[in-house]
Amino acid sequence: MARPQALIVEDTEEFARMGRRVLEMEGFDVTHAVSAEDALGLVPGSSFELYLVDVTLPGIDGFEFCRRLRETSDAYVIMVTGRDADAEKVVGFRMGADDYVTKPYSPLELSARILAMRRRPRAAPQAESQVRTFGRLALDADGREVRVDGDLVELTRIEFDLLAVLSSAPKRVFTRAQLLETVWGYADGDDHVVNVHMGNMRRKLRTHGDDVDLIRTVRGVGYKFDPAAL
Repeated sequence: MARPQALIVEDTEEFARMGRRVLEMEGFDVTHAVSAEDALGLVPGSSFELYLVDVTLPGIDGFEFCRRLRETSDAYVIMVTGRDADAEKVVGFRMGADDYVTKPYSPLELSARILAMRRRPRAAPQAESQVRTFGRLALDADGREVRVDGDLVELTRIEFDLLAVLSSAPKRVFTRAQLLETVWGYADGDDHVVNVHMGNMRRKLRTHGDDVDLIRTVRGVGYKFDPAAL
């Protein structure tokens, strides 16, 4: 069986070596690019399952690389930040990143995050294989598409999975820990991650009409899908 492929986009040799060592221990064949420009040249026709991307790169930065990657790829992306800044992490998530580590990170931390992501299925668990229709919104579980009034809403993998999980049990309240466990694969992560991705997804739905917001925030608990909102 062919080994999965990973691409490290990192201009610091120390962290490139560490990332390669961890990814190879996790069973990946690893390619290294020292700039986003070089990495973007490797993406077309590739089969990379995971990208480990430094935020601070010469030329095009890691955020812009992630944004461009998301135009054609649904692969896992872990951003590597140079400081523990919430604002930087929020930007990364909005560009489509799945997770992040902060330098200096340990090999054990990176390994744990990779394992958690790979335990998470590409599609969120669903009770049935069919199109779910809620008023103007239709969610195609098999095709992984969301449409409002027939128009496609471009969601990232995580945004789709969040909506799929919530809509699988309308009016049930999911805690942030439950959403982390179901969508990310671990329950002890940062709740802020859920809030950012949920906000991105709700904003995209609202671009098709101010009334297209079927998700309700349950203060102090989490979120629920309320089809009566339409």
